Amino acid sequence: MSERAIVENDSEPKANMDAIYVQPDPRAYFRELAKVDYTIPDLAKPIFRRLVEALSERRAIPLQALDLGCSYGVNAALLKHDLSMEDLRQHWTRGALAHATAKEIVEADREFFGEDRADNDIAVIGLDQSEPAIAFAEEAGLLESGMAVDLENVPLPAIIAEKLAGTDLVLSTGAVGYITEQTFGKLLPAITRDSTPWIANFVLRMFPFDAIAETLAQWGYVTEKLEGRTFVQRSFVSDGEQARVIAALEKLGIDAAGLESEGQLHAEFFLSRPRDEAEALPLERLLAD
Repeated sequence: MSERAIVENDSEPKANMDAIYVQPDPRAYFRELAKVDYTIPDLAKPIFRRLVEALSERRAIPLQALDLGCSYGVNAALLKHDLSMEDLRQHWTRGALAHATAKEIVEADREFFGEDRADNDIAVIGLDQSEPAIAFAEEAGLLESGMAVDLENVPLPAIIAEKLAGTDLVLSTGAVGYITEQTFGKLLPAITRDSTPWIANFVLRMFPFDAIAETLAQWGYVTEKLEGRTFVQRSFVSDGEQARVIAALEKLGIDAAGLESEGQLHAEFFLSRPRDEAEALPLERLLAD
């Protein structure tokens, strides 16, 4: 792992973190993200848990969730266990693991994330471009199934489409921007074949959600944004990244004052549901305490 695992490119506003997703286990991933206070999965967890609770009242359990851009199964770990990002960081970066092999990490994690310790109301399928991350999450027992595929550039394989039938919830905490309406357009025929899943996305403010919402609308979905609230994803890796992101926001007519101007990337939350379900229980009421 290079000391420059997080790479900046002046032609792209957001720093590139691809290098931390291709290791055989999550140790480097958590070492690098700890440097930028990556926190969005923690902030997303209570909202995802509320969606799971609401869906559990309407559908058979275990619910099937599809995590887009799942990396090493982080959202699955948080959803299925009483853990935080800091808990995971401490678990995977503790000194006792410094010289462990990836195989030893997997073996230890099968016990740590054992089924007897998990919330079995939800089963998580993961989709990510990183084959090593998917392989780890499957072998460690965080994902019931994982799929390494880049749907921006290739069709959805039939074998994967079969696994996605019966999906109840689609979620992401940073995939949008890497994935676009192209990916959603390829997923929709599969995920809506036997059910109509809720689709929940945390999206950085620099990435407009309009095209994805329009694609979902063609399948009968209504998209609501949680108004008046943003969620910190992480700190900027440099002044240069901050300046590029703020410039990108300005081009979109979005004011960065008090948010990105303070040194952190901010995301917004979008929930897409069939029209009748959205009208029966609006987002603000769904998430009300």
